[in-house]
Amino acid sequence: MKYGKIAGLFVLAFLLNHGAPEILDHLARLDGPDAVIASTLWCLGIFLVFGWACSKLSEGTVFPNFTLQLLVGIVLHDALGPIAPHVMIPVVVCTALAAIILKGGGDEVDRLDFVRIAFPTLMIAVLGYLLTFFVMFPILMAFGLDGKTAALLAAILGSTDPAALIPTLKNILFKDEYKRLNDIAVAESALNDAVGAIFTAAVAAMVMAGTTVDSLASLAGGLFGAENMALLGKQFIFGSIAGMVGWAAMHGYDIYKSRDHARDIGETAFDFAIVLAVPLLTFLLAQVIHGNGFLAAFVAGLLANYNHGRQYFHTTLRTMEIQIESIAKPTIFMMVGPFVALGDLWHTAFLGMIVSLAFILIARPVAVMLSLLPTNLTMKDKLFLSIVRETGVIPVVLAVITVAQFPELNLLMPLTAWVVIWTLTLLPALTPWWTRKLGVAQ
Repeated sequence: MKYGKIAGLFVLAFLLNHGAPEILDHLARLDGPDAVIASTLWCLGIFLVFGWACSKLSEGTVFPNFTLQLLVGIVLHDALGPIAPHVMIPVVVCTALAAIILKGGGDEVDRLDFVRIAFPTLMIAVLGYLLTFFVMFPILMAFGLDGKTAALLAAILGSTDPAALIPTLKNILFKDEYKRLNDIAVAESALNDAVGAIFTAAVAAMVMAGTTVDSLASLAGGLFGAENMALLGKQFIFGSIAGMVGWAAMHGYDIYKSRDHARDIGETAFDFAIVLAVPLLTFLLAQVIHGNGFLAAFVAGLLANYNHGRQYFHTTLRTMEIQIESIAKPTIFMMVGPFVALGDLWHTAFLGMIVSLAFILIARPVAVMLSLLPTNLTMKDKLFLSIVRETGVIPVVLAVITVAQFPELNLLMPLTAWVVIWTLTLLPALTPWWTRKLGVAQ
């Protein structure tokens, strides 16, 4: 019955998309600002209604809501057409929402627990990301992709994603001796999203500068050149500094709220505005001082640690989590729609499948096993982490940003969509079974 309703939703999306050109043409005839307002509200309404429907109908099925939202967005390609010519709008929207999500990823990991898992987390998030990138680049070249597309795609899809991971891991009850695996997986996914953003920006800068990227040697030479390493270092250092400034602001607000709490004032409706503003302003500060905004948002969330600190913030954070689930994630996933038509997805179906399997079966196990060699994690730990390879919100955001810079690379977005579809459909379904098989879950 549920799958019939999902099929019905896709039929509805297809019919709406079929009639959309005529509706949009009518809206475009409105006077001046009215036409812009009308088309904007049309797209916003589609995001909210279909995003909600996908979340509702995915319950109790093998399909995560993320997958349905992405696919429905692609079916609604023409209906979301007003967005495509104004490419900076989705870039700004996706970047802002991603900063909020990454701040939430930092909230999810207890600060003291992170200190205990810092070394393996840094190894898998940084070294593991680099291994994934350098393993996938020659594989993508072997699949027939040109050097620019292969390099950018490997950079975009090199990270896992907290937005997709957290719901999966919340449903797994780990044995006491394996509980740190949950924290490592979440912390890695939040941290390597920041690494992925920094690395993708570096690869994009190389491509824009005309650097040759048609072989592994030339790519490595460009990436590890003195100028590029200085750029990467600045992104990390100044992003971390901006994150600490964001933490200081949140700490100051924490002190202010503790006084309210002492006077039994408790939470107020407008607390949400401050908790929402901090990751956005932290991201802005990082950009101004030439750091990485995604890293800054994560660091601010991790250090402030609201989810594991003051009880009087929990309702506000719960409200933010609801807004992220109901508005931010559907908007980001459906934002793929204006840039990928159903025909593009169909023509890249086979290539998308083998690229996805290469990430899951080759790149991820290699990255986990090699990056964690210096750690004290057991083989069972590593085997569990080898299946944690969901690709979600941040890679989609990076793909949107990159396509805005390189619209001629027409395989980037469809292949990103396929890797998201395959990893978000297969791995959340397999992870609970795999944990029981390994004996790490109760």
